[in-house]
Amino acid sequence: MNYSDVTPADRIRYLISYFKMTQGAFARRIGIDPANMSKHLSGRLPVTDGLLNRIAVEMGVSKKWLADGTEVPFAKTGHADFNPGRPGGEVGVAVPIYDIDVVAGVDELSRLFTVDRIIGHISLPRLKRGDVIVRVSGDSMTPVIADGGYISINPLNDMRNILWGQIYVIVMEDYRLVKYLRRGGTDDEVRLVSANPEYDDMVVDRRDIKALYLVDAVINYQLRC
Repeated sequence: MNYSDVTPADRIRYLISYFKMTQGAFARRIGIDPANMSKHLSGRLPVTDGLLNRIAVEMGVSKKWLADGTEVPFAKTGHADFNPGRPGGEVGVAVPIYDIDVVAGVDELSRLFTVDRIIGHISLPRLKRGDVIVRVSGDSMTPVIADGGYISINPLNDMRNILWGQIYVIVMEDYRLVKYLRRGGTDDEVRLVSANPEYDDMVVDRRDIKALYLVDAVINYQLRC
């Protein structure tokens, strides 16, 4: 291979493969529209300095490597979080924490995951690459998720692969919810169940669900003094 012919778009494609993500999931992770990512990779849009900055910050990649292929993608130290292939979750994955209340507002959730909303990172066992951490307000999921607690979520790309009985962020046309997902009375129905028994179950049409995010982890904490 003539490495002088390798472009920044080629290196981005390499990263998508390296992180074992779909092109759309990678785009959402760095906070851009998946359709625009496709255009960047096909050459219909240029690979801008701003795009490289987003990738460098979000994925912990050397910007210089992205831009011209010099240096190495990841530093030899301090990036254990990007070692692939660890079974049962990847110890040391640094997951970004976003200043987002996942049940507040009606904006498309994936568009909110932008670099300027990151307020920190956290590394815990079993957090996975591609997860993001967001805040949950309200008491409908207490005691499982505390009011103001945080959850680590990952988009479900195929709604045929719902894990029934697990907690999801459910994105509807007019609101977002965090609930257990259970089968409804018919194949077209989904039952949304709260952990708090004071809340009634909701039954919605599966076709009304715009997006689902699986809750991989719940992070409740209390500040004392």
